[in-house]
Formats: sequence, C-alpha cells, structure tokens
Amino acid sequence: MKTPLHYQISEYDCGPTTMMNAMSFLFTREQLLPEIVQHIMLYSLDAYNAKGETGKSGTSRMAMMFLSNWLKEFGKACHFPIDCQYLSGSSVYLGGISQLTNALHCNGAVIVRLNYGGDHYVLLTGQEGDQISMFDPYFRKRPFIQKDIILLDDEPFTRNRIVPEARLNEKQKNGIYALGPTECREAILIFNQDTRLTAESTIEYFI
Repeated sequence: MKTPLHYQISEYDCGPTTMMNAMSFLFTREQLLPEIVQHIMLYSLDAYNAKGETGKSGTSRMAMMFLSNWLKEFGKACHFPIDCQYLSGSSVYLGGISQLTNALHCNGAVIVRLNYGGDHYVLLTGQEGDQISMFDPYFRKRPFIQKDIILLDDEPFTRNRIVPEARLNEKQKNGIYALGPTECREAILIFNQDTRLTAESTIEYFI
C-alpha cells in the first residue's frame, strides 16, 4: 500500500522529509526496509548554523550526496530495486534533454535544492508539457500571489504544487522555487527499478 506524502514538522527538516517522501512515492509501505528509514534520519539534519547549533541549518549537500550514494549501494548489496544519481551544476535543469525531465518521464522522482525563503528541498514527481508536479514539504494554506504557482490539497500521494518549468530554471537566487545560479544547483534522481520506464516504453516523449 502506498502512503500519503507528508510535511516537515520543524523549520529545518525539509531534507529528510523530502527523502522519505521520495521513498513513499516510489515504493509501497510493505516494500520499504527499516534500514532505509534509519539511515535517512541518521545522516540528515547535520548542518550547523552561525551559532554552532546542530541541525538549525538543515541538511547539507554533503549529507544528501552521501545518502544518494548509500541508497544506490544498499540497493545493489541487498537486492532492493532502487537506483540513485546525484547531479550538480549545469546538469541540473528541466526541459529538452535534461536528465531531470527524463527521470520524471520514466516514473522516477527528483529531489532538488531550490529557493523558498532560503535553501529548501522539495520533491518533483512528474511533468506534463512545461508544468512540473511538486510536493513541497513546507505546509501552506494561502494561495501564492505568483499566479503561475498552483496550490493543491487533494492529491496527497503525488503533489501539492504545480510549478512552471521556467520558474524552476530561473538563475536568480531569490526567485521563489528557483534552482538559482548554475554553480549552486543540486539534484538527486531516484528510481524504483521495478517500475522504471525505459526509452523504448516512452518513445513518444523522446520523439
């Protein structure tokens, strides 16, 4: 059974919450192994703020890179059908021959670090045309003043936002949901190997 995606419970836990949401989106509750949950919680919330307080700068890029590599190797060692790829810099964008767009069209999930009043992790779960399905773990009730961002509350297993591709691709650091400057970009592609589509099965997209 699939379980609904969930919201962060503090100002800091968008990283582990989004990683857990990727697991919930791709796998059933019965499939998920306790080691995965344990390691996500163990290695996230590692960043210190200016006062030296642990966790109050959320989860570092290094921790997310480590988790993506750990999940990939765990899948191989334990024959669990997961595959991950960590991307940074100029390869992190949406549209065209983007690896992120390809992952979304192949039933994958994509974790990205972007701007939402500061660095913030969200989950991308699909793409239709230039519209990106997103689950933002930061709970919000008020509609956005930005008319191109659609707030949803009736699709708890897949998304709670629809955001245009162009907004995500913005290079300005302070744009809401902008991936920001190329050199600062980060993404993790995650697949359930049992449900992952191949290029042949999505030929209409690649054409």
